[in-house]
Amino acid sequence: MSELEPKPDVTTTAEDLLEDLTTAHEAEPLDIPGGLQGFLYHLRRGIEAITTVTGKASWVLAWVVFVLGFFNVVTRYVARFIQRDIIVGEVFDLQWMLFGALFLLGLNYGVREGVNPRIDFWWANFSNKKKAVIDLIVHVFLFFPFLILAIKTLWSWSLSGMGRSFDGSWSTWRVWEIWEQSTDAGGLPRGPIKLLILIGFLLMASQIVAEIIKQILVLMDREDLAGVAAIEAPLRVE
Repeated sequence: MSELEPKPDVTTTAEDLLEDLTTAHEAEPLDIPGGLQGFLYHLRRGIEAITTVTGKASWVLAWVVFVLGFFNVVTRYVARFIQRDIIVGEVFDLQWMLFGALFLLGLNYGVREGVNPRIDFWWANFSNKKKAVIDLIVHVFLFFPFLILAIKTLWSWSLSGMGRSFDGSWSTWRVWEIWEQSTDAGGLPRGPIKLLILIGFLLMASQIVAEIIKQILVLMDREDLAGVAAIEAPLRVE
């Protein structure tokens, strides 16, 4: 009877998962041209470097939210057992704010990895150029205009949460003294998370620009510069 192979520990498994989720598996093109194609390639890589960082930050935040949630659950049941209020309002508030930050910082990563729903058994049969044409139309005429409208709407609202006056002036550069506070007892300031909503949409818009660049490069017959790779996925309808 052969010996069973040792199972990897939790830390090793988590590190491997993090590497798979946040490492861009993209081969460097053999020929990086100058001119417009070279500029588009370097711009795309620069944007997606930021996306990789925010993807790693989201992964870390997921564990932080889990730990904070576990702490809140433990304190809640212990408080019931000893019949005393030991729930820390700041920790409870922090959990929900970081939960929101997790998704806001991961929006652009989700766009890059193509986690948006598709009808796979149709999409998989399309050529890369046909996919590029469809995505280019959707991104340019639907997705990007929506993001521009959202950013325009959120701009004043988010900055006012950080303490900016309605006339656009700031009473002090120490924003932590003037940003919006929570109305709940023990609540954390709301200004930073309101600003993070704006940042999340800006990051998402930047990744949409990178996606548009990819599609243009594919239509230029430079799939190597676009970083197009085949994704093996089971057939499913979402």
